[in-house]
Amino acid sequence: MALSVFDLFKIGVGPSSSHTVAPMRAAYRFVQVLKERGDLQNIEQVKIFLYGSLSSTGIGHGTDKATILGLMGNEPETIDIAESRLILDQALVTKKLKVDGTKLIDFDADRDITFIDEALAYHPNAMKIVAYDKHEQEVYANTYYSIGGGFVLDESHVNHGSFIEDNTQIPYPFQTAKELLALCKKYNCSISHLMLENEKSWRTEDEIRTKIIEIWKAMQTCIQSGLEHEGVLEGGLNVKRRAKNIHQRLLRKENQNLIETTFNAMEWVNLFALAVNEENAAGGRVVTAPTNGAAGIIPAVLSYYVNFSKDESEDTIVKFFLSAAAVGILCKLNASISGAEVGCQGEVGSACAMASAGLAEILNGTPEQVEHAAEIGLEHNLGLTCDPIGGLVQVPCIERNAIAAVKAINAAQMALHGDGEHHVSLDKVIQTMKETGKDMSDKYKETSKGGLAVNSIEC
Repeated sequence: MALSVFDLFKIGVGPSSSHTVAPMRAAYRFVQVLKERGDLQNIEQVKIFLYGSLSSTGIGHGTDKATILGLMGNEPETIDIAESRLILDQALVTKKLKVDGTKLIDFDADRDITFIDEALAYHPNAMKIVAYDKHEQEVYANTYYSIGGGFVLDESHVNHGSFIEDNTQIPYPFQTAKELLALCKKYNCSISHLMLENEKSWRTEDEIRTKIIEIWKAMQTCIQSGLEHEGVLEGGLNVKRRAKNIHQRLLRKENQNLIETTFNAMEWVNLFALAVNEENAAGGRVVTAPTNGAAGIIPAVLSYYVNFSKDESEDTIVKFFLSAAAVGILCKLNASISGAEVGCQGEVGSACAMASAGLAEILNGTPEQVEHAAEIGLEHNLGLTCDPIGGLVQVPCIERNAIAAVKAINAAQMALHGDGEHHVSLDKVIQTMKETGKDMSDKYKETSKGGLAVNSIEC
């Protein structure tokens, strides 16, 4: 079983990798199976059942709409966002749905989408899709689980006990940070070099570099888009987009906080993260890193480095992503990156650790210093709850990314001041995140039933 850097970093759409990207991908897979079975033209009705967190915050996260778009033949990586909004509105108004863009069926969202406030046993993010023929007989059904970061499992994966479909044999397999560091020491190499060699199991080095740069360019485009848009985010909270105004003030060097040389860089880091997460909240094109709810942290930290060091070489960018991915893989394998499973410590905490590791790597940190940076970044997000107000990826999510991006930079700096030795290992912190997530009440895990989601309401 193996995970690639491109399992952690995927181009998709907002506002949520687990509630938007994965449901769209699941619905798309459902349709592909119908086609493979030769059953597409036999269906006359499709019903969708959303469970647990997908039910609790599905409306705010756009789960219902994403699933419909997936049934219509759209994938998160390639969907035309502007066009999809038009065809979705048309489908909802006419109550007609073109499955895979070809098979026209009656579809009433109020009737055919059911929100069920209970979680299935395997994972709190679950959905079932059922297709029927003209005699109302079941043609095909499957249950899907969104396990964080856009990863999707169906019943066959659950029955086999694995969330990883890929059985590629990589040259330097590792399940823990301890094993990763031992490999780096044995072969006298950096974490990024070891990751690059593993990635060659799937692609050539040129293909790896090209794809990483493509991911980076998508992040930069997202930042730029966030800096250009203003107004109020949809959803009813009346949250104003701030990135454009902050950007303009920074360019004019107005309203600088305290000592410019100390705080100017931090304000830019905040700006980059806000821009990405406002764009995500608006349903724009973003890169899952490793989730959409935490999508602003990694691009903000790398943008900070590129802008202030003036180093935007391909080697630097590639090293950053490879090292960040190594930490993301450890979090995914040994705990979770799903807010519905372990709270926001799994999303923002993992992203902070990944960004810390990436920055320490390109600042010439040793493997031990890189591991220490990731440990600091994750340790100080332990216990972080996921309690989005109104089920929207807006408050506290947008600001939380900015805070975590600054924290990631601080974590890397602290680690680089040491020699890599420290009291608590990254493995122990990841294990603690998993255990904390199990102990955490479900109302604090992306259900909007506790914390800020409840206490912010004014009667």
